[in-house]
Amino acid sequence: MRDVARLAEVSIATVSAVINSSAVVSPKRAEKVRRAMEALDYHADQIARSLKTGRTNVIGIIIPDVTNPFYPEVIMGAEEVAAGAHNSVILCNANENPEQEQRQLNTLFSHRVDGVLISCSDPSISFDRLARRRFPIVCFDRIPPGFRGNTVSTDNLAAGYEATRHLAGLGHRRIAILAGRPELSTHANRLEGFRKAMQEARLPVLDDYCRFGGMSVEAGSEFGFALLEMPNPPTAVFCSNNKVLLGFVRAMNELGVSCPEQVSVVGFDDFAWTGNFHPKLTTVAQPTREIGRRAMQLLLDQIAKDCENQPVTGNQQILLKPELRIRESTRLPKRAEVSSQFRNV
Repeated sequence: MRDVARLAEVSIATVSAVINSSAVVSPKRAEKVRRAMEALDYHADQIARSLKTGRTNVIGIIIPDVTNPFYPEVIMGAEEVAAGAHNSVILCNANENPEQEQRQLNTLFSHRVDGVLISCSDPSISFDRLARRRFPIVCFDRIPPGFRGNTVSTDNLAAGYEATRHLAGLGHRRIAILAGRPELSTHANRLEGFRKAMQEARLPVLDDYCRFGGMSVEAGSEFGFALLEMPNPPTAVFCSNNKVLLGFVRAMNELGVSCPEQVSVVGFDDFAWTGNFHPKLTTVAQPTREIGRRAMQLLLDQIAKDCENQPVTGNQQILLKPELRIRESTRLPKRAEVSSQFRNV
C-alpha cells in the first residue's frame, strides 16, 4: 500500500479508503490510486482483510452434478445477486457423492466463506454442527428432510401433478413415470404429484410403469428399453429428470418407436437444447435463474443479520411455480382418437 500511495502521490489512508470504500475519495484521486494499483499489479490481502472485518465476501455453492444443465442456470442467477453485492463465488461439484460433498462443505467452512448454498447429494446430511456454529446456509432444489432453515425450490409436487394431468386429460390410461431417486425431495415430490393426478383420474399406478433410481442418460436408456419392450407398453411417459429423458429418447430411436404416434412424452426442464427435439418437446419448465437469485438473496440477508448479531426471525421455505409448456410430443392415444370419432357420429 505504501508503494501504491507513493506512485499515486496520495496518503496510505487514501489508498485504504479506495480499496475498502470506507470513505469518500474524489474521482480524480480514486482513479490515480486504481492506475497505480494496476501498474504495480497490487491486490489487497483478502485474508488479512477478512480477519479484521470478519467477512471474506466469498460464497460457496455446492451442486450435485455440474453436467446437469439445470445447475449452471441456477448458478448464473445466484452469481448475478452475489456480484451485485460485491461477493465472489466458489463452485464445488459433489458428483452425486455424499462423501465428496461432506469434504467440500468442510473445506468451504475451513476457508471461512461467509455462507453456503447447497443442493444436496445426500438427503440425510446433518447440519447440526453448522447450526451450532451459526453458519449461514441455504438449501435449494433438493431439500433434506427436517431441514429447519431457508430453502428455495420449484413446487415439484405441482410439477408432477400438472405433467400427469395433461397426459390423463388427453385420454392416456397407461402412463409411466421415470422417477429418479425417490429419497431426494425433488423426485419424491414429483412422484407424489404423479400419484395425485393418477388418483384423480381414477387410473391405476402400476409397479411395472414406475421406474426408480436412475439419474443418468444410461439409466434413462435402460428404463426405456424395459418399458417399450413390454407386451403392453405405456402410451405416455413422464420423465422427471432431464438426463433420464435423453436416455429414454435414445431407446425410442433405437427401437423405432415414434413420438407421439406411439408414445407421448413429457420431459422436465426446458433449455436451449430442447429445441433440437423432433417433435418439439412438451416439458415442465422450472424458473432456474430465479431459484438461484432468490436463494442467494436469502443467504446474503442471513449473513447480514449474523454480522449484526441480529436473531433470525423465522425461516423461509420458498416454492416457485413451474410451467407446463405443451408442444408436439404429446397427443391423444390412437384408441382415444377412434372412440372420439364414434362419439361425433
